Amino acid sequence: MNIAAYCRVSTDKKDQLNSLEAQKEFFSEYTKRTGDNLVRLYADEGISGTKIKNRKEFLRMMSDAEHGLFDMVVVKDISRFARNTKDCLEAVRELKELGVNVRFEREGIDTANVSSELITAIYAAFAQKESESISGNMRWSCQRRMEAGTFLPSSMAYGYKL
Repeated sequence: MNIAAYCRVSTDKKDQLNSLEAQKEFFSEYTKRTGDNLVRLYADEGISGTKIKNRKEFLRMMSDAEHGLFDMVVVKDISRFARNTKDCLEAVRELKELGVNVRFEREGIDTANVSSELITAIYAAFAQKESESISGNMRWSCQRRMEAGTFLPSSMAYGYKL
């Protein structure tokens, strides 16, 4: 089977780039194990999974699917594919209409199965909630440090010195 692989990391920090390399290595091992032909690996670096419109490689993958370049997309887990339930389900449905299945390895979900859409929606909702929770924790942390007078921004406003 001709497959495409999709991976993503949220930041371009060194530890995240190591995660990206680990995801790429995972797909190399996956194709050896399954005997599938890896047509293309799509990788977005330093981009949040909450909005598909900002992910160039994801959009490229969707475009290539329209041109029939592959039969299946393999993703390590749903949170790498999308952290927004609506976007996740829309993309899965669009790919399914094009005859392209999506396989989420960690969750063991293959959209070729009829019942997988409900399960995909549940996992996508968890991924979205996790993203919202992380964002809320970061805001709370900044607020507390500001109140304590210990907050240091990553860069100072123009005209100020640290």
